[in-house]
Amino acid sequence: MDVSRTDTSTLGRWWWGVDRWTMGALFLLIIMGCLMALATGSSRMRDLSAAAATFRQLFFPTLAIAIIVCVSLMPVKAVVRFAFLGLAGALFLTSLTLVIGTEIKGGRRWIHLLGQSVQPSEFLKPFLAVCCAWLMVWGQKYGKFVAMLVAVVPVLMAAVLLKQQPDMGMLAVILGVFMGQCFMAGLPLLWVGVGALGAAALGVLAYMFHGHVRLRIDAYLNPPAPNPGSITQEERSLMAFGNGGLWGRGPGEGTVKTHLPDADADFVFAVLGEEYGFIFCLALIGVFGFVVLRGLTRLTKERDPFVALSAAGLLVQFGLQAFINMGSTLRLIPTKGMTLPLVSYGGSSMIGIAFGMGMLLALTRRRHFRWNEG
Repeated sequence: MDVSRTDTSTLGRWWWGVDRWTMGALFLLIIMGCLMALATGSSRMRDLSAAAATFRQLFFPTLAIAIIVCVSLMPVKAVVRFAFLGLAGALFLTSLTLVIGTEIKGGRRWIHLLGQSVQPSEFLKPFLAVCCAWLMVWGQKYGKFVAMLVAVVPVLMAAVLLKQQPDMGMLAVILGVFMGQCFMAGLPLLWVGVGALGAAALGVLAYMFHGHVRLRIDAYLNPPAPNPGSITQEERSLMAFGNGGLWGRGPGEGTVKTHLPDADADFVFAVLGEEYGFIFCLALIGVFGFVVLRGLTRLTKERDPFVALSAAGLLVQFGLQAFINMGSTLRLIPTKGMTLPLVSYGGSSMIGIAFGMGMLLALTRRRHFRWNEG
């Protein structure tokens, strides 16, 4: 893209202000996901023609790229307004799942809109991180403790809805990001520890009262003895990495995707490991690490507390979701139905991440004025 440094148009100022390295890494993740989906296929597409399947595979990645670019063009004040409107809409749609939602795998997390299945809680994560950051900074004039009390209100609203669905993994991510933002905002370490203990207590209650949570944790802590006639999802996932070796078996040559449910979403990392090998997976981890570490490094020079808090929340959320997906696939943590950001198939997840990364790029653009000055 050839844009002169003297170009003062909106596009010119955006191009020379946006973090092009981070944006390029995000687009690389989307492209890697597209190539994986087209090469390995998806069980969701078996009943569609080749043209229709290709359109479905490319629609959401293309939309995600467009969203990242369009949102990154926003000024910071527009990002704040967009986040609050988005949070209100996401809370409303998430509440609808409790009334008209479709129950899948013990959770009521999906609703049908315009012929598509939508998981509204995926949109909660990015908007909540930005709104909480703004509330923390706004409330500082009344004291740090008051600022945290104000910021915790939307988190509690989201927590109640997620607990009712239930979606404990999403709740854990939201609480983890919020506690990280509280610590960055200056909350004493003692109170952060109290919050962590409260989150741990919620985990214990989830284990006691939610059967699917208990089954997953028990299966992780006490895995069943190997049985050739009955191979678990986790065993198949680890076998896929062994089958792939260093360089993989080749695009479309893997077999794990025919045995794992949601192989192109929750277990996509296993499919990549079998078909593309250890080197490819290592490179993929490197791209995720680059996005998170580059973003956090740039924030060390950020003087605006709102930008620092909101961008840090978005980055931690992005990295934490990637870790949960890859960690559960490698059996480092109990399995959790969470997608690999921008790589897994899944419209709601991809669009939610695109909103978050678009806001990240918008907030961290180089500017000659502060967000509350214009």
